[in-house]
Amino acid sequence: MAFVFSLITFVFSMNTFYFSFIIPVYNRPDEIEELVRSITQLNGGYKFEIVIVEDGSTIPSKSIIKTYQTQLDISYYFKNNTGPGDSRNYGMKKAKGNYFIILDSDCILPKEYLIEVNKSLNINYVDCFGGPDNAHHTFTNLQKAINFAMTSFITTGGIRGGKTKVDKFQPRSFNMGLSKKAFEASGGFGSIHPGEDPDLSIRLNKLGFKTKLISNAYVYHKRRISWSKFYMQVNKFGMVRPILNQWHPETKRFVYWLPSLFSIGFIFAVISFLLGVKLFLLAYGFYFLLAFSIAFFSTKSLIIALQSIIAITIQFFGYGYGFLKSTIALTIFGQEPEQQFPYLFFKHGK
Repeated sequence: MAFVFSLITFVFSMNTFYFSFIIPVYNRPDEIEELVRSITQLNGGYKFEIVIVEDGSTIPSKSIIKTYQTQLDISYYFKNNTGPGDSRNYGMKKAKGNYFIILDSDCILPKEYLIEVNKSLNINYVDCFGGPDNAHHTFTNLQKAINFAMTSFITTGGIRGGKTKVDKFQPRSFNMGLSKKAFEASGGFGSIHPGEDPDLSIRLNKLGFKTKLISNAYVYHKRRISWSKFYMQVNKFGMVRPILNQWHPETKRFVYWLPSLFSIGFIFAVISFLLGVKLFLLAYGFYFLLAFSIAFFSTKSLIIALQSIIAITIQFFGYGYGFLKSTIALTIFGQEPEQQFPYLFFKHGK
């Protein structure tokens, strides 16, 4: 009898969530179709809605959304192009739920996603969470190689791939949860892009809201599909970090310098090798051999392992160069971020 009473008490003490999936999209109807289809297959029976925000696309997704309106509580909004952050804010203002789940359009959800989110929030409630990303078996070798570079412990410390021991974890908006209360208190995302997600996470922490990583609430994230697009992405990541450090000085970390130091060190190692000193280049060779071995054993593919080395190199040099360029502009020449890097900022709508 005592057990039954305890069970009833536990059930009634659990938070009741009405989840709103907030998904901005720009010229990617095929991706939206895959993502929404995966949402129809979610287990758990939880109450949720889907809010699609078309951010000024010239290739709209409206016809795709219509095919799911009889299956799902799904709404569709079209607005002028003001960037993903403002589109997420727009969607959250329109949403009916009390807890928002923000996804990128190039994601696919596993069937247990909402079960893991609901379980984790009931055990240890926070007003903002992030989840890791993974590579689906249907992804191309290039997508899997980029996923390895972005999530492996040997490249990013494993934070994006599911590392749990993270102090004041900064969720990323490709897979991010945010309570309605936290959204209203913070005002949501700012105008910078990329970088709008760590900026919001930092501001939430300053307001007293807690964040955490739910390692089991992963998504399959396609990411960029070419080397050039991947370089542009990580290069912008590098440029954004000094801006965030300027806005939030307490978040500065030596670790953000590592890609720049890695890149400079590699150039120095090559020059040293040409001058007859082989030790430094051998050290880099050992690192890449280790990365190749980990990639090969985790993916069971020689091609993906080889492409992972290319992805790691692009990631370090792209981020490192962007970080140095931004640091020099902001700290040495005293430039204003929006004047020096206008392409990193969107003008928000009203």
